[in-house]
Amino acid sequence: MRRDSRLSRMLHVLIHMSRHNGPATSEQISRMLATNPVVVRRTMAGLRDKGYVRSEKGHGGGWVLDLPLTEITLLDIHKALGEPTLFAVGPASDNPDCLVEQAVNAALGQAFADAEAQLLARFGAVTLADLAADFDARYRALGSPPWPHEHYPAED
Repeated sequence: MRRDSRLSRMLHVLIHMSRHNGPATSEQISRMLATNPVVVRRTMAGLRDKGYVRSEKGHGGGWVLDLPLTEITLLDIHKALGEPTLFAVGPASDNPDCLVEQAVNAALGQAFADAEAQLLARFGAVTLADLAADFDARYRALGSPPWPHEHYPAED
């Protein structure tokens, strides 16, 4: 089963957007993520609908953050992405009448429910500002020059 990396990818994009001077176009973001601009627009529209980003129209337009990073949690973005499944493993449903399968699924189901609740609680406790601060500390530790605001690939 392929991993769903939308949460990680969108968190990456939003941190870059917080450091970018001006709007970031779907084309710029798509090049950064090696995906199609249509996929970016569809995903960003979900974030826009929840109030985390907005799109600016016209020449020089694109996507910008609509809230400070301190007001956006990992849980917010997870929900805005449609609450994708957190775990690739899960109970079987091959033979729901089988008492062994029922016993196994009951044990696994509770374990997964507990793990999901703990993970979602953690997501709710971490803001994008926390991620940005971690990035800043890692960047400073490298002795790097000031953050290059224009990190997005140039327009063609």
